[in-house]
Amino acid sequence: MTAEDVSPYPITRPDPLDPPLELAEWRDREPLRRMRYPDGHIGWLVTSYELARAMLSDPRFSARSEFKRAPVARPGVDPFYGRPALPGWLVDMDPPEHTRIRQRLAGSFTARRMRELRPRIEQIVNDLLTRMARLGQPADLVASFALPVPSLVICELLGVPYDERAEFQRNSETLFSLTAARDEASAAMDRLYALIEELTYGKAGLREGLLQALTEDGTLDAEEITGIGVLLLTAGHESTSNSLALSIYTLMTHPDQLDRIMTDPSLVGNAVEELLRYLTVFHFGVPRTPLEDVEFGGRLLRAGESITVALPSANRDPAWMTDRPDRLEFGRKASGHLAFGHGIHQCLGQNLVRMELSVALPALFARFPGLAVAVPADELPFCADMSVYGLHRLPVKW
Repeated sequence: MTAEDVSPYPITRPDPLDPPLELAEWRDREPLRRMRYPDGHIGWLVTSYELARAMLSDPRFSARSEFKRAPVARPGVDPFYGRPALPGWLVDMDPPEHTRIRQRLAGSFTARRMRELRPRIEQIVNDLLTRMARLGQPADLVASFALPVPSLVICELLGVPYDERAEFQRNSETLFSLTAARDEASAAMDRLYALIEELTYGKAGLREGLLQALTEDGTLDAEEITGIGVLLLTAGHESTSNSLALSIYTLMTHPDQLDRIMTDPSLVGNAVEELLRYLTVFHFGVPRTPLEDVEFGGRLLRAGESITVALPSANRDPAWMTDRPDRLEFGRKASGHLAFGHGIHQCLGQNLVRMELSVALPALFARFPGLAVAVPADELPFCADMSVYGLHRLPVKW
């Protein structure tokens, strides 16, 4: 194989809402191909839906942080990749440790539990919309709505005081940044651990919530519970706030699809699934590593080689989504998408994300039916510099 045959993960988008063109080209020609990582390692890239789904459910491919490499330059993961997972960080673990921890959390994120939370989510959404209306326009929809909705919800779910939001939001942004230095990310993680440890085991104590329940359960130790708190607090607002902001922008730029869900509320569930598929905010995919030499997709993958599963490409694979996968279409069934991953590591909070989007989106456009972007599209700061894609700011008027 020549050097010309190996490319890095593509990052240039033809349009803010579309993945890089190279992903589709490679998916059509060579859905499992060699890829050059930022440190020079030659690993693999998976771009098709069939291979992505198969790999993510195959126990021969590990999610352990000891083996992970970032597909794009990201100095902030250096303190955490290449070594054992932090206590409680089940996303960086394999069974049996992953199974042991996940089983303690799964009951708090079931679809039934999310339905129970719906009235509180509706109240949070309506309170924020009322505040927006009172403060007037223009408004930054990220700061005033897309960020506080999931932040308030995850704080309440965990039992973390919302007045700590500035601290965890600032440190979380550092952890998800592609440009944060190694020392900056390490310090941000230390501050988050100190925050959750103090809230969980300090004098003030937690409010009623998941973390308090875990401390009373007694099956996880203090370090694990603290790590779980940091993981859920950061992931619980970062991914959802970006999904929400990007979905709002998408609806404003696709008025035909917006009109469909506003005139037919029964389509909201379909719309949420389609938005998740179409946008796929984990835009650099997820890492896996074979624990042994594996024959897969017609290739021999060697133990220890890094693999990146390109979720945005898989979710737009015409071999799976046969009807114009690059178009947004709320009339179709998009269930089965890989926006939350697949297999045992599928996102624990996926039902929470769905509930928040299904409540927040119709409520926002019902309250502000004339909502529109307040600046030219080329002035919008999309999160190309973050591991989760979205918008840093979204100025709107109504």
